[in-house]
Amino acid sequence: MDGHFTGYASLFGVPDLGRDTVAPGAFAASLARRGPGGVRMLWQHDPAEPIGTWLSLQEDARGLRVTGRLNLAVQRARELDALMRERALDGLSIGFRAVRAVPERGGRRLVTVDLWEVSLVTFPLQPGARIAHAAQPRLTRPLPRLRPFGPMRACA
Repeated sequence: MDGHFTGYASLFGVPDLGRDTVAPGAFAASLARRGPGGVRMLWQHDPAEPIGTWLSLQEDARGLRVTGRLNLAVQRARELDALMRERALDGLSIGFRAVRAVPERGGRRLVTVDLWEVSLVTFPLQPGARIAHAAQPRLTRPLPRLRPFGPMRACA
């Protein structure tokens, strides 16, 4: 188990449960300024619970795609890694400051945001913000070679 995973922390054009809709390009300035190392990986948005690092944060046509690595020297990260592998935990959520937002259909459209952190969460505010892949455990030693019992026989 190496703690690596990928997913989407935010989806463009999809309103979240708070009625915020993120516009494509909203993260561009923040990502250029901070880079992945300047955005924290937290558990449930708790600044006292850092759990790993972001290796990549990129906008694509769908949203904010993230690649991260849990720090398995941290007890909470080991627990989360186990839950992710069992698919018992798969939520992602962004922590940000709205730099530029415009009112839209009972909510707001986030045009520019300052991204502070991306958290692993139990219940994401944007239901589609999910972990897509957690690395599968690797075998620590090779499987033993199997020897045949003898010639195969047909049963009647």
